[in-house]
Amino acid sequence: MYLNLNIGILGHVDSGKTTLARALSAIASTAAFDKNPQSQERGITLDLGFSALQVDLPDHLREQAIAEGYEKLQYTFVDCPGHASLIRTIIGGAQIIDMMLLVIDAEKGIQPQTAECLLIGELTCRKMIVVLNKVDALQDPAQRTKTLDRLRKGIAGVLSKMSFDASPIVAISASTGENVSALVDTMNGKSFMPQRDMALPFMFAVDHCFAIKGQGTVCTGTVLQGRLSVNDEVEIPKLKLQRKVKSIQMFRKSYQTIRQGDRAGICITQFDPKSLERGIVCVPHYVHYVYAAIVPLRSVRYYKRPIKSKAKFHITCGYETVVATVLLFTSESESFSFAQQYEYLEEIVAGADSTQRNVFALLEFETPILACHNALIIGSKLDSDVHAADCRIAFSARLTDVIRDSKYAVTVLPEQLQVYKHKSKSGTIQRVVSEHELIAVGLFKKAANNRQAFVGLHITLSSGERGIIEDTFGASGKVKLHFAQPIAADVLERLRQKGPTTGGEEPIKVELNFKKFLFRKNVKDKKVVQ
Repeated sequence: MYLNLNIGILGHVDSGKTTLARALSAIASTAAFDKNPQSQERGITLDLGFSALQVDLPDHLREQAIAEGYEKLQYTFVDCPGHASLIRTIIGGAQIIDMMLLVIDAEKGIQPQTAECLLIGELTCRKMIVVLNKVDALQDPAQRTKTLDRLRKGIAGVLSKMSFDASPIVAISASTGENVSALVDTMNGKSFMPQRDMALPFMFAVDHCFAIKGQGTVCTGTVLQGRLSVNDEVEIPKLKLQRKVKSIQMFRKSYQTIRQGDRAGICITQFDPKSLERGIVCVPHYVHYVYAAIVPLRSVRYYKRPIKSKAKFHITCGYETVVATVLLFTSESESFSFAQQYEYLEEIVAGADSTQRNVFALLEFETPILACHNALIIGSKLDSDVHAADCRIAFSARLTDVIRDSKYAVTVLPEQLQVYKHKSKSGTIQRVVSEHELIAVGLFKKAANNRQAFVGLHITLSSGERGIIEDTFGASGKVKLHFAQPIAADVLERLRQKGPTTGGEEPIKVELNFKKFLFRKNVKDKKVVQ
């Protein structure tokens, strides 16, 4: 059995990623090396490609790997597109990798999509080898040394501000094979035993489907969690189908069982491959549609625009990308609970580090997504100019609190989510009834029918006295104020006086500060509180 490590090959378009995948690989899948006709026609990678290399277990892993039943180490290479317009495919591919090869053109250095690939890697795996490719183009030895030293220094400076662990930098030429063996040695040295949880329910990210006459439909993909054996029953939740697994292969070899991290093809009977291009295969009844989610949000510090409430973002979860509306709120608590109250947040300013405050977001998906608990999501602005140099990746989160009710706007938000805005109203005193009772006007519109919701709330006079709204008064927006402590005689005198006082003092105002909850269905239900 092979210990499988999924190695993502990412980088700017035309940096030589597919050439590198071909140079490294000994086994190719049906989707490797730009076999897509459109890729060949355009001369660039348009979809994910998969290939593999099998090597002996490195010394530092051998004892532990053998104890867990592994005989060799297999690298499965995920060749990702580099073009800016294909970033959603890049993000989807990055979510299945254990380590990244970041490919940089040695002549051109870091380019816009290089930076985005760095961010994607930081969000998904944080383990990386930097590959300076096309060194054969630097023919003058002195110039080559100077250029590579400059690149190494610049890359080291960038990585020092990010969350990657120690990232080796290897200079190669994928097209001529120069130093490729040194890159493989570096990969061996950086290989590790990934955390795999076989006890979790089986879930499989499908990236290609095709039919084999007389056998069934083969779904190729990566095991995200759990394990699967021949004859197990699986579900295709997008199609609401349950089928048995007829056979399993990994790079043309048959297996009885696959587990988390494995790249495999599973053959399913009575299933039309045209009905599923990409998606999820899992144990029955495990993955369901998510219509909305509440997530602790982590903004990307390189995103230069504010993240605003009620703005729309592209949300990528696995291979799926949909549009969602974002609503931000904050609290002192680090974890979300429907029992807590949260203050509405208008925006996160550009470059702010949301890890310094507890920011949550309600994501309302325009199209429901299939996702399981704790799935990684990445929020981006993919409708911005692909040629612009600014970062399009805005935030990341884990789907910790999902809403699976399609009618959540009626059944969940008004009844359970307590997000409020601070509001204030100001009015004047129309009449003094007694030293404990005043009649106020101007706090509410004359036609207002929502005054009863404010009964019992505290008010403050600009002279300092505190009281409560005791009741409504009349039909013209007035309310009765009550004060437990008698109002001072000089204040009562000022309140009785019409117009400016002899001392030129401003008229006494009544101030009402309160919380207004966003999702209450009508004014009477707004649960206005202080």
